This record gives sequence, structure tokens and C-alpha cells, in this order.
Amino acid sequence: MRKTSPGFAARSQSGFSLMEILIVVGIIAAIMAFAASQIFGGKDQANVRLTETQLESLAAKVEQYRMDTGQIPSSLDALVTNPGASGWLGPYVRKAEDLQDAWRRPVQIRTPGANGEFELVSLGSDGKPGGESTAADIVKP
Repeated sequence: MRKTSPGFAARSQSGFSLMEILIVVGIIAAIMAFAASQIFGGKDQANVRLTETQLESLAAKVEQYRMDTGQIPSSLDALVTNPGASGWLGPYVRKAEDLQDAWRRPVQIRTPGANGEFELVSLGSDGKPGGESTAADIVKP
């Protein structure tokens, strides 16, 4: 029979030390924090790209409205219901929700625009004029 020292037998039966558990929990927390920042930060970036696409689509519908009626709508609601304009062949969008950006806020139309007859504007993730990064205004001239 093989003899083992008492210290060896006691050490082989012990579990993780408190320090080892705290280190593992800390590493897991750091990974989760990094993953959460990537996931939630990426959502606003995705909303910016989606809103840019929506503004492109709405701009084409405003152009169609202009070709049909000879004028630019004073409100985007004119793309859903006839405001009394002659030549209106809409609706140009199916429902009023199609006139919202990715944050579910109304898209604005400005006539005249800074670089053309009109521009479509989303106020970004914060819903306020100006801003930086994902909170910046998104403008489609």
C-alpha cells in the first residue's frame, strides 16, 4: 500500500477556493458587460442605417406625389390620405406608421430643404435637434 502525506490527501479533496471563484465570476461579468455594450450599442447603429433607408424610400414617394400633383406635400400625411390635391393617385404609403423613423418618431419634411426643394429629417436616437453619433439628425436631401 502506498503511503501519502496527510497534506496531499486533504488537498486532493478540497474544492475551489473563494479567490478562484471570485476570479471566474469577475471574468464572466467582464465578458457580459462587453457583450451587452456591443449588443445594445449596435441597436442604435442599426436604427440609424434603417432610418437612412426609410428616408430614401420616403423621398421617392414624395417625388412620386410631386409628379402626380405638381407640388411637394406640406405634410407627409398627404402621402397617406388625399389632402385635396388634384392628380393625387395615392395612397403612396400604406399607413401612418410608415412615416416614422426606426425609433418610432415622426419623420419631418422641410420645404424648401437646405440643398433642394425638400428634405426629410429624423432627429436621431435622442429625438432632439442636433446631437452627435447616433443622436445626430439624419437628413435626406
